[in-house]
Amino acid sequence: MAMRLDKFLKVARIIKRRTVAKEAAEKSKVEINGKVAKPSSTVNVGDVLTLHLGLKIINVKVMSLEMKKDQLMYELLSEEKRP
Repeated sequence: MAMRLDKFLKVARIIKRRTVAKEAAEKSKVEINGKVAKPSSTVNVGDVLTLHLGLKIINVKVMSLEMKKDQLMYELLSEEKRP
């Protein structure tokens, strides 16, 4: 099973709105496994996403593509502030 990048970012609550997730990907601020991704790129379980949001760089690992109550769909690997 796979999911579009912009939909995953919204459903997993990493980014609150799908339009914002789409814009971030269009501006090359999202990477999947180290490669710049488009909003329509496919996300699979085990992928590592890197998001450049404002002054933060966030790395997350995709753990699930299904929403489960009280369980995150991703694992936060690191969160850094840019100098």
